Amino acid sequence: MAEKGASRGAARRFWSLPRKRRGAPGRHKPDEIMHQDIVPLCAADIQEQLKKRFAYLSGGRGQDGSPVITFPDYPAFSEIPDKEFQNVMTYLTSIPSLQDAGIGFILVIDRRQDKWTSVKASVLRIAASFPANLQLVLVLRPTGFFQRTLSDIAFKFNRDDFKMKVPVMMLSSVPELHGYIDKSQLTEDLGGTLDYCHSRWLCQRTAIESFALMVKQTAQMLQTFGTELAETELPNDVQSTSLVLSVHTEKKAKAKEDLHLALKEGNSILESLREPLAESTSHSVNQDQLDNQATVQRLLAQLNETEAAFDEFWAKHQQKLEQCLQLRHFEQGFREVKTTLDSMSQKIAAFTDVGNSLAHVQHLLKDLTSFEEKSSVAVDRARALSLEGQQLIENKHYAVDSIHPKCEELQHLSDHFATEITRRRGLLSKSLELHSLLEMSMKWCDEGIFLLASQPVDKCQSQDGAEAALQEIEKFLETGAENKIQELNKIYKEYECILNQDLLEHVQKVFQKQESTEEMFHRRQASLKKLAARQTRPVQPVAPRPEALSKSPSPSPGSWRSSENSSSESSVLRRGPYRRAKSEMSETRQGRTSSTGDEEESLAILRRHVMNELLDTERAYVEELLCVLEGYAAEMDNPLMAHLISTGLQNKKSILFGNMEEIYHFHNRIFLRELESCIDCPELVGRCFLERMEEFQIYEKYCQNKPRSESLWRQCSDCPFFQECQKKLDHKLSLDSYLLKPVQRITKYQLLLKEMLKYSKNCEGAEDLQEALSSILGILKAVNDSMHLIAITGYDGNLSDLGKLLMQGSFSVWTDHKKGHTKVKELARFKPMQRHLFLHEKAVLFCKKREENGEGYEKAPSYSYKQSLNMTAVGITENVKGDAKKFEIWYNAREEVYIVQAPTPEIKAAWVNEIRKVLTSQLQACREASQHRALEQSHSLPLPTPSSTSPTKGNTRNVKKLEDRKTDPLSLEGYVSSSLPKPPEKGKGWSKTSHSLEAPEEDGGWSSAEELVNSSDAEEDGGVGPKKLVPGKYTVVMDDEKEGPDTLAMRSGDMVEVVEEGAEGLWYVRDLTSSKEGWVSASSLSTLLGKSSSAQCLSSSGKTHCARQLCPEPAKILSPEPV
Repeated sequence: MAEKGASRGAARRFWSLPRKRRGAPGRHKPDEIMHQDIVPLCAADIQEQLKKRFAYLSGGRGQDGSPVITFPDYPAFSEIPDKEFQNVMTYLTSIPSLQDAGIGFILVIDRRQDKWTSVKASVLRIAASFPANLQLVLVLRPTGFFQRTLSDIAFKFNRDDFKMKVPVMMLSSVPELHGYIDKSQLTEDLGGTLDYCHSRWLCQRTAIESFALMVKQTAQMLQTFGTELAETELPNDVQSTSLVLSVHTEKKAKAKEDLHLALKEGNSILESLREPLAESTSHSVNQDQLDNQATVQRLLAQLNETEAAFDEFWAKHQQKLEQCLQLRHFEQGFREVKTTLDSMSQKIAAFTDVGNSLAHVQHLLKDLTSFEEKSSVAVDRARALSLEGQQLIENKHYAVDSIHPKCEELQHLSDHFATEITRRRGLLSKSLELHSLLEMSMKWCDEGIFLLASQPVDKCQSQDGAEAALQEIEKFLETGAENKIQELNKIYKEYECILNQDLLEHVQKVFQKQESTEEMFHRRQASLKKLAARQTRPVQPVAPRPEALSKSPSPSPGSWRSSENSSSESSVLRRGPYRRAKSEMSETRQGRTSSTGDEEESLAILRRHVMNELLDTERAYVEELLCVLEGYAAEMDNPLMAHLISTGLQNKKSILFGNMEEIYHFHNRIFLRELESCIDCPELVGRCFLERMEEFQIYEKYCQNKPRSESLWRQCSDCPFFQECQKKLDHKLSLDSYLLKPVQRITKYQLLLKEMLKYSKNCEGAEDLQEALSSILGILKAVNDSMHLIAITGYDGNLSDLGKLLMQGSFSVWTDHKKGHTKVKELARFKPMQRHLFLHEKAVLFCKKREENGEGYEKAPSYSYKQSLNMTAVGITENVKGDAKKFEIWYNAREEVYIVQAPTPEIKAAWVNEIRKVLTSQLQACREASQHRALEQSHSLPLPTPSSTSPTKGNTRNVKKLEDRKTDPLSLEGYVSSSLPKPPEKGKGWSKTSHSLEAPEEDGGWSSAEELVNSSDAEEDGGVGPKKLVPGKYTVVMDDEKEGPDTLAMRSGDMVEVVEEGAEGLWYVRDLTSSKEGWVSASSLSTLLGKSSSAQCLSSSGKTHCARQLCPEPAKILSPEPV
């Protein structure tokens, strides 16, 4: 507020300049200005009236300086409107100064060519409406004899009519006029020598008054602008301050431009006023012309004075804004540097690890050096910013009280950070020194143990051999002075600043190992000294062994054998961290009797190994994603890097990086934290995957975008932008390697889950792990399928309308259609087509796989769409004679038949099972819809539930499992049209609506568009269709394998009783031989065919699903047994 008040005070001082009225001479006083301001008329306002020239101010003066107004001969004087006459009189009397006007005006009325009546009227009109003081009225009366005589007489008789405050003199001639006014003050038409041009006078008056108005407007504009500048609040940020400074500078330039235009206009007017005198030195200048020049000069002086004052005010205002901008830059830099230094200080404060090995400490020192190098930029900037603040203070900045504390704080932060770096380096140097000492001690111990183990036992039996071995030991012990720890307390005291609990235990273990090694040497020395003394009794030396074996009990022969076996195993298990851990645990167990507790402990250790690997790689993965997003993606929006980005890369960030940011946020904020919560119970990590399985779908989007990203990378990989970013990040690998990380990570999870599951078989979370593994594999399959799906070309519709993609793969396909030429059909049987099939929930697509071209992701194949089959009209035949890898897909009652050959029988089985599930689900939906319609039509009550004694109770889940595996689905088309099947035609046994009449005889077809027909009419007409199965006792004549846990397995010769029919075509059967009961599908039972003693099959081994066909190779044949 103080700054603002000072600005306003300066503005008041600046604007307290004298303001003089337009057109007034320089000697005017304030009361003159007020007087003139009452008259609003300007020459421009009454320009047309002045042009009539019925009165003019020539500039002449009387003997006492009275201004002379001349009324020239104007025949139409009486016709001039009073308003015009009043305006002209008012304007002419306002031009002279108040001092001259105060003396009084001299009116010269020239009526030499007029009549007396006009003279009288003119004089009376002028006398009545003249707005100023009059000193004298001189009238040049008419020159005609008659009019002159008449005027003399009339004037004498009408003198009372001309009673005025001033005398009216009737003059007969011009010379007589010269007696009152000098010739030099009269114009030429009155016999004078005064140079007067009415049009020039009018132009000059208009220009002067226009210039005066311009000066006034300029002054008002500057006053408004100055007030705005004085009342401007100083902004609080760099951008706003820069904007204010820019806007004010532009306005100041515009104001200066207007000011210079006004000065140019004034100088031009002044030059035009001086032009007659410049052309002729003998030219006389009247008083009015002198007043005009003085007026213009005064206005120019006022403008110059205004400009000087404005420049001074602007200089102060601009300095303040520039200092404000400097301050805002300094404050912004201070905030950024302080934030950076605070962050670095927090990192160095959290950097408390002193290392657990020599290599670890060396790595920490390397990291510290790298961190110091990266942070040096911020430290240097802080010091430079502090010097910049000091420079502002020296330049007498207005905000010294704000700048000085910040400079001190920057200096303090820089010094504190440097001190922390130095302290941290000293601690790590101490740690390096200690670990070097420990490494030397351990190396000395290892070399000593190797020396003891390498001394040959047989040579030590002799005196010379013992002495030589003794010398070797003594020589080695002499090296201990340099390599081993001398005093433990001294170590504690010297390295107290870095000794944490872990390092302290490590020092103690090394010291214990050193003491144990020395003890071994002392025992060996004692033994060798006895041998060297040639004792009389024989001495049997003991072969040296490693320290670990010397401290453990003597192993049994069995344990030695297990140890030998384990050595061969360890060479195999040495691969990978988990196998090494397993090998270590097995070697530890081999020295003692294995137990369940030891095994569980070993598995727990292995699980922890896997969990540590999962966490370590997850953290590294998150760090790598962050590095890419900050080091590459964010830099694409950095204006400072814009010049390095090629045209082809602009606005392509979303293509290059896909949804990597979404993946990073999921892992960093959610998944990594949940994994860390399972560190104490690694076997429960499966739940983390299961709970977040939906979130893992984001990888599908990333992988689908990967081909576009790869293509863009190949086009722009040489862009300087990528090279600069890679240099800043100090990456050895280019960006494309990091863009592959998400793809590699999603495939890594299933390997880790498999490893964890292997060590968690009997644990609480084993089922979750198994389910998580299956789900991850499902996601990988979905990702892989989607990559193929997006490569389909030529399909007009929307692939998402076809439902979920269930399977996809390449097959050999033969066609055998009803329609078409016979030769085409025959050729199609022997010439397969290579087709890639996509099985959706609602359709199966046939595509042709195109050749792979290009590199990287461009090698991914593309698929040209050929045709599609609606699953509502599709049927399958599971087995085709002659090839276990073939099956049939037929369409529209076998009008179109496709023989499909899979690469392996396993792939064929998977496809057949998946198609069967789709058809079964369609059939089930159709049945439910039909039942719902039937209930609505009949308005009947719901069907009663089975009684408690019914064997169907509680077996809904089992029935559904059987249905999913092997059932005889009914017709979708026929079932939708009618809730009951149509009776078969006479002599045929099957209705015309059945689509299986052209089914191949090697195996029946399976379709959701067919319905089993059980009609009593068919039996009466002697049809060949199957007869209805009825309860009774039967004998099993062929073996059948058990299909599921809830189905009944039967053997040839068993006596069974068919109890009753259940839902979904299942019969409840009791095996009287084994006393077992269970559900059996109708396709697995033989029915009685009228009075015939033979039996016909309803289904072929669960593979034939066409309802009308007799089985050529039945799995079970039941013969009726009399009850």
